[in-house]
Amino acid sequence: MAHSGGNELRLVLRLRIARGVRFSDAYTAMSEAGGDIVAMDVHHVAKEYTVRDVTVSVRSDEDGQRVIQALRDLDGIEIVHASDRTFLVHLGGKIGTHLKVPVKNRDDLSMVYTPGVARVCQAIHQDPSKAFQLTIKRNTIAVVTDGSAVLGLGNIGPRAALPVMEGKAMLFKQFADVDAFPICLDTQDTEEIIRMVKGIAPVFGGINLEDISSPRCFEIEERLRQELDIPVFHDDQHGTAVVMLAGLLNALKIVGKRMADLHVVMSGVGAAGVACTKILLASGVCDVIGCDRSGIIEPGHTYDNPIKQWYAENTNRRGMSGTLADAIRGADVFIGVSGPGVLTVDHLKTMAENPIVFAMANPIPEILPEEAEPYVRVMATGRSDYPNQINNVLCFPGIFRGALDVRAREINEEMKLAAARAIAACVPEEQLNEQYIIPSVFNPHVVESVRKAVAEAAVQTGVARRDPPVDSLEAASVHGNR
Repeated sequence: MAHSGGNELRLVLRLRIARGVRFSDAYTAMSEAGGDIVAMDVHHVAKEYTVRDVTVSVRSDEDGQRVIQALRDLDGIEIVHASDRTFLVHLGGKIGTHLKVPVKNRDDLSMVYTPGVARVCQAIHQDPSKAFQLTIKRNTIAVVTDGSAVLGLGNIGPRAALPVMEGKAMLFKQFADVDAFPICLDTQDTEEIIRMVKGIAPVFGGINLEDISSPRCFEIEERLRQELDIPVFHDDQHGTAVVMLAGLLNALKIVGKRMADLHVVMSGVGAAGVACTKILLASGVCDVIGCDRSGIIEPGHTYDNPIKQWYAENTNRRGMSGTLADAIRGADVFIGVSGPGVLTVDHLKTMAENPIVFAMANPIPEILPEEAEPYVRVMATGRSDYPNQINNVLCFPGIFRGALDVRAREINEEMKLAAARAIAACVPEEQLNEQYIIPSVFNPHVVESVRKAVAEAAVQTGVARRDPPVDSLEAASVHGNR
């Protein structure tokens, strides 16, 4: 998953220390309060005092407050300013715009704006497809949310969700040279969201839906896919599914099992769970059983939730009923997109030989790896502080890069499968092991591999409007020839 837990907090404290006061007193006070000093800089020296900037690592907000109070209790030391480095990173937002063409004189102005721009406008009016060549549409994605299901935070609304969407836009640019802009909509009405996204679509080459609650996210994505001629991709669903499948493909090589023979249990049948199930079925898995809080989703039952109804009609071919404990008995694979503590050691003991567990709930997985390790052959989570992180960053930059390169009308199932195989192939056979089934998000080959595979799949399935460019991602970034 995209977010991860386990990070320490960094405070930056500006201290005015009176002459004669030892800095070691401040150092001791911060250490005893739970702070770890990681950097110190002299900001200003005067006759009567010295100003120092001190960076302190703490485990929690509570520890941070204890450090600050400990300093306030010292005579001769004043806290001029205290800030959290994470907040400093976000000051004024994390993204901006830049000019690709300089405007230095009247001649430049006449080309980029009036009167020269009128000729370009007229060309697009006569042939709307020229917008892909002559505007930012060719390389720009809208990251759209209503803030109703922000991972780990819930329904916090569009303003509070904006820092997450800015971060997503940064990752698009950093990893795939895709320009992205956050669009946080101040409504959670399904029809209004669809109308708004359709209204802004002329500017963008693709739509990345993010952190929209289930089951509304399914209808929003499906309607927009039908009514727009650019790719619409709900990353919480499909990004998770693609990276999960990539990890599973490599895990199966280790345990020596085939997709068609697997008995898979899915814990959580929301947006990510359904997408994971669909991509598993498309990959040849025949036996999937889904569980929610009430137990196994049973065929033949009628469910008010249309997603659970789909699940009942397309999974659990054996007609099982009961709880997770019943479903997991003899299972080869457990995939969790639910919540902490759902899976127990007793569950693991009943699984098939060489079980595979992907406990992807964030920030706390369905079972902690240290608890599961003695009973599991291959383990993955959504966290960065354990091996085998299932992280959407491995997917969405490359999949949109490939889709934009061929001006795809949509991102279809074949393109997602191609992305999963490309991610899996970035782990060389000679390096593959239980602790390394999925590449690092900083692996420089991932985006390029996914880009190529997705572009080729788009051409083969007839959704591309141009041939893939012959240049590589790196060459394109250097020469600006997108």
